[in-house]
Amino acid sequence: MGNTEGKTAVEALADNVLNTRFEDIDQATIENTKKRILDVIGCAIGGARAQNNSALVNLVKGWGGKKEASILAFGIKAPAPDVAWVNAILCRSFDWEPLVTVVDGKRYPGHISGTTVPTALTLGESKGISGRELITTLVTGDDVAERIYTSTEHPWNKSVENRMGSMRGPTFDAWGTMPSFGAAAIAGRLLGLNNYQMRNAFGIVINMLSGAGGGLGEGATTFKLSQGTSARSGIIAAELAKGGWTGIEDPLLGRTGYYQTFTQGCDYPEKLTRDLGKKYYVELVFKPYPGGRPTHTTIDAALGLVRKNDVNIEDIEKATIHLSPPMRYGHYMKPYHVGDYPTGGALFSYKYSTATALVRKSVTAENFIEEEIRDPRVQNLIGKIELAEDLDKENGVELEIKMKDGSIISEYVREATGEIPNPLSRDDLITKFMSQVEFSKTVNIKDAQKLVELLDKLEEVDDVKKLAQLAVTRDN
Repeated sequence: MGNTEGKTAVEALADNVLNTRFEDIDQATIENTKKRILDVIGCAIGGARAQNNSALVNLVKGWGGKKEASILAFGIKAPAPDVAWVNAILCRSFDWEPLVTVVDGKRYPGHISGTTVPTALTLGESKGISGRELITTLVTGDDVAERIYTSTEHPWNKSVENRMGSMRGPTFDAWGTMPSFGAAAIAGRLLGLNNYQMRNAFGIVINMLSGAGGGLGEGATTFKLSQGTSARSGIIAAELAKGGWTGIEDPLLGRTGYYQTFTQGCDYPEKLTRDLGKKYYVELVFKPYPGGRPTHTTIDAALGLVRKNDVNIEDIEKATIHLSPPMRYGHYMKPYHVGDYPTGGALFSYKYSTATALVRKSVTAENFIEEEIRDPRVQNLIGKIELAEDLDKENGVELEIKMKDGSIISEYVREATGEIPNPLSRDDLITKFMSQVEFSKTVNIKDAQKLVELLDKLEEVDDVKKLAQLAVTRDN
């Protein structure tokens, strides 16, 4: 589907969602999508152990309703909008899911997959779709969200002042806004909407976008909430459109549309439809560690130091993280304290990520549970870490450690592991997936291994229900 002549952007996007076939998608995108599904399911299974997520699951269980789909890890069945909501929140709980698409050579860290993959899996299970349709539907939803996202400048990319949070402007969570359009696209296709209804689904979901940006900056539990809200809103918008509801005519470029409301304008409207149906944009970066992506650079530096040197943390006098200009993000540089939600504070802190890597010499979800966060060795070392905005390099960080005997060791990392020039391998992703299964203690190990095998040949799977059956505890 490449002809957009005479159509509005919303009409063209809706057409592409509804008319794309599996055969239209290139093999690299298909393989990427299978990996993203594996990664997101693993993150949701691991997220089952995050603090207070069981309370969220019990809340939905108490609501009751139609048993349309399965909450990953827990196995509880509930209405599709509620299940997608929970599954997306579980996935985001350790901030370990895929992110970053690249358009015209520029990185866009959107947190799209954390919404679109759970939405497609949830509705795919409820509708009993094939693996080929799961891939196709997910890719079209990703493409919608990515085009909407990359057609305007990410505020953080404009200046150091924006990254530091010292400029006024919109503070909406990115993952509470544009992924909702991707979720609506996925739901609309699987619910059998026509073009008119799909356009109305987009027009409805614009009224359901949410997410104040402070959750991440403050390390509050709510940093992950709108990841799920965008999934639920997308499904409900499509259901309402199928039921005859109408939305605003142009939810993207209109006076009350997305760009005027949330981003102060659309910088590149041509990107909304450029190469539509020929190029599908999806996220490309898989995270090696939990936590905000910038912290992975400091983690790599810390792990590099302990692998090359015999570092006794008791002998460290001072550690300095030298930051290049692109790494000066206010919410990662803020003064560290454990806080009311310890996991949230730890996930988005340069100081914590560095200290835990130096102490444990590895970084997994285990590093971000409260007991490990409060480890006196980690907390004591955090008090010795300083941040310096003085690295005169194009990118990256340099970790410098001064030992009590006066010796100094250092490690410079330009780009964190997992970036496109140095991606995680399939074996890396399987290891990551199985580590989360073991950490979660919910899904049977043999079931998890079977799930990996099924996802490797997803285009041959006749019913997505088979995936859900292997991604839950056997106790339900």
